[in-house]
Amino acid sequence: MNPTTPIFTIVLIAITAIISFQSFSKTDIMAKLCMYPYTVQRQNEWYRFITHGFVHADTNHLIFNMISLYFFGRNWELVYTGFLGLPGFSYILFYLLCMIIASVPSYWSNRNNPRYSSLGASGAVSGIIFSMILISPWSLIYVFFVPIPAIIYAVLYVAYSIYMDRQQRDNVNHSAHLWGALAGIVISIILRPEVAKVFVNQLLQPSFG
Repeated sequence: MNPTTPIFTIVLIAITAIISFQSFSKTDIMAKLCMYPYTVQRQNEWYRFITHGFVHADTNHLIFNMISLYFFGRNWELVYTGFLGLPGFSYILFYLLCMIIASVPSYWSNRNNPRYSSLGASGAVSGIIFSMILISPWSLIYVFFVPIPAIIYAVLYVAYSIYMDRQQRDNVNHSAHLWGALAGIVISIILRPEVAKVFVNQLLQPSFG
């Protein structure tokens, strides 16, 4: 177990959980914070690029994202702000930047659609997940006590996102998973170019644990 307490991860999870649970019973909160491209475009409500990541469609949506954030986020803090020397606040900035970038495509394509809205931390979480996979693709995480290699978990995560995006059954921006993942990879390599080489080396030498 990692002896270093993942302070920033815990803070993000706590804030997201509190706001999300509040919005479950108070729909006006959800309406005010979710990504609504139509009003962003016309009323300059740019804050929604960030606030939409702190509200979720339901408890399952919230738990799924926060479990993923916990497992990968705690390691992000240790590796990038520890071994790779980035400042502590870089974790929060990285998270928010992935969140913003992930929502740009859906904002642009729906900015004139008054019926479209989305919410959830999926884009930011995907950025964290894929950033960590660059460092340790074969590390094991435990989901409901089942050990899964990180890279396999990530593939399943993306596959689920693509499937749900095609179903269009809710207002969760599932395509943001993909854009967030891409943002996480690109930003990580920009911050620390050496992680690209680390990923290739690790991928070619499977070591579970």
